[in-house]
Amino acid sequence: MLVKDIEQARRNMVLQQIRPWDVIDERVLAVIQQVPRERFVPDAYRGLAFADIEVPLGHGQTMMPPRVEARMLQALNVQPGERVLEIGTGSGFVTACLARLGGQVTSLEIHADFSAAAQVRLQAEDIRGVELLTGDAFATAWGDARFDAIAVTGSLPRCANAFEALLAMGGRLFLVCGQAPAMEALLVTRVGESAWHRDNLFETALTALENAPQPEQ
Repeated sequence: MLVKDIEQARRNMVLQQIRPWDVIDERVLAVIQQVPRERFVPDAYRGLAFADIEVPLGHGQTMMPPRVEARMLQALNVQPGERVLEIGTGSGFVTACLARLGGQVTSLEIHADFSAAAQVRLQAEDIRGVELLTGDAFATAWGDARFDAIAVTGSLPRCANAFEALLAMGGRLFLVCGQAPAMEALLVTRVGESAWHRDNLFETALTALENAPQPEQ
């Protein structure tokens, strides 16, 4: 694909997918356009880098559609210097966006090959302020670590509150809960030592995180 075609596809993505989905935050729109999404997509799917789909990554995992990525970034409202946890590094695209918004990002990925590939891509784009870890999000002990924003990039068939406890006071958590075809994107904000406020943002469908808790039958 020619450079001019890539730039036109990027503009179309923003104008036809992202803005109509109520993404109006200029910082988010700028980052989405500045981080080259096509360089974070597997070579076999590069032609679909700007399509309104979940791009396959391997291991049964996918990239979030661009409009969902943008709504997540807008909801989290990451500010410079904030501590950010990403659950599911995937391709590294969202990682790059969170870092470009100024977050100090810790990103956890269950697949070591994903993490290694993301590291290469992030270094190639000179993305700084990122720590990549490999492990299972549901078997990782975080100790006293607290985060101002947490981005969960895969869905949870059953909403678990394990991530809520990792929020600092005033911290925000984005996650998608439920089972296809009806899943709900939520923003959870910590408002007290044992209190959280939940906002229902929109309905969507998203590939589940590996080893996510399953609903009781």
